[in-house]
Amino acid sequence: VADMEALSGFPIEPWDYRFYAEKVRKAKYDLDQNEVKQYCQLGKMRDAMFWAANQLYGLVFTKLKGVQVYHPDVTVYEVTRDAGGKPERVGLWYFDPYARQGKRSGAWMSEYRTQEKYKEPITPIVSNNSNFMKGKPGEPVLISWDDARTLFHEFGHALHGLLSNVRYPTLAGTNTLRDFVEFPSQLNEHWFTTPEILNKFALHYKTGKPIPAELVKKIENAKHFNSGFNTVEYLAAAIYDMKIHTAPTTKPIDPGAFEIATMKEIGCPPEIVMRHRPPQFGHIFGGDGYSAGYYSYIWADTLTADAAEAFKEAGSFYDKPTAKRLHDTIMSVGNSVPPDEAFRKFRGRDVDTNALMRDRGFPVTK
Repeated sequence: VADMEALSGFPIEPWDYRFYAEKVRKAKYDLDQNEVKQYCQLGKMRDAMFWAANQLYGLVFTKLKGVQVYHPDVTVYEVTRDAGGKPERVGLWYFDPYARQGKRSGAWMSEYRTQEKYKEPITPIVSNNSNFMKGKPGEPVLISWDDARTLFHEFGHALHGLLSNVRYPTLAGTNTLRDFVEFPSQLNEHWFTTPEILNKFALHYKTGKPIPAELVKKIENAKHFNSGFNTVEYLAAAIYDMKIHTAPTTKPIDPGAFEIATMKEIGCPPEIVMRHRPPQFGHIFGGDGYSAGYYSYIWADTLTADAAEAFKEAGSFYDKPTAKRLHDTIMSVGNSVPPDEAFRKFRGRDVDTNALMRDRGFPVTK
């Protein structure tokens, strides 16, 4: 806020915040996204995901030919791993990366067949779907840094489905609790920015040289910009959601008055308002499954930050014993083990919420 007021010359009000925050961001961390994109080739990023999955879980992705698909843009990969010197089929991975008419927007993971061992072993079939613009023949498709991170995120969901090893399909893969399902996918984002991935796969599409370390540093510095505002804005909405669903009354509630009272009670700074105002806060009443559960996003962030520190403590994001423990306690168990118990088995303790503070660049008071 001090930086904003230095630019504006007057106290910042809620309606001023985003405008002046953007001015400060441009002054301190402005990045040329076109420069960054030159190091993010879609094909290279796909290969990077395969490489990381092999290093962590021993998975091998082999492109299949002659498999019937629902659109010519879709490619299919057989996923295997070594089983005593012989390849063992893990499942199939479909990749549908390009935008087209009639396709929904965004990026997501789909599961066409769920892993199970109830009557007989059944391997999963999953897909990752995006909406990148197809390039000209022979030219690489360049994507943004954020899109590359999203690619790794959605691939994390796919790995969660592929690595599942449970008896019942209703407990397999991503069929977990709402406040746990984003944990494996958000954790998988961390491998995108490891030096091993950037040096091997974030290569300039013309020169073939890896992305410069100073450019990566600039990107990482910008990551923490405005994280205080974003965290408080989100928490305000999450607390409101929880409070309105646990209010001890059967009488009608005025959502506006309830918002004012809640923000006052939690001491929300006057420069910040809720991310979603009550009349259009669809998450908590529109049927998306987030009623009294909007906190799920930040809880997944907390689990992710703590789990990432496990690899840092081991000295590498590719530490084999830590990766095996992640596979055995988190990635393979689906919802057959309570999430809190699964995390304790991985970390050896309850989640450390200070890990989120450290990840977002906040001071931690011991």
